[in-house]
Amino acid sequence: QVQVVESGGGLVQAGGSLRLSCAASGFTFNMYAMGWFRQAPGKEREFVAGIHRSGSFTRYTDSVRARFIISRDNAKSTVTLQMNSLKPEDTAVYYCAADRDYSLARPDYWGQGTQVTVSS
Repeated sequence: QVQVVESGGGLVQAGGSLRLSCAASGFTFNMYAMGWFRQAPGKEREFVAGIHRSGSFTRYTDSVRARFIISRDNAKSTVTLQMNSLKPEDTAVYYCAADRDYSLARPDYWGQGTQVTVSS
């Protein structure tokens, strides 16, 4: 049974930091690229960050580059998103996803999401 479980969301003031974690099971983790997506109220879900199955390549949406860092531990089947210098516009539900392709265009598996709220 595939499971993708996010944790670490919460309420933080602007300028603060949060660390999101994602624990995966039920599939061959090191064969999948992993990504973080987010959905703000009234908006479509958007790509935030992705990491190659090897962990050697990462990419980010422009609005979070230099503030967020994605990493993975293939031995533990986990992926994290370190979020620094948070802004109110980062408020959203954050989802972890797994995709066989590094493009992360059509993830195979999704987590249930974790709420991140940044107050001004």
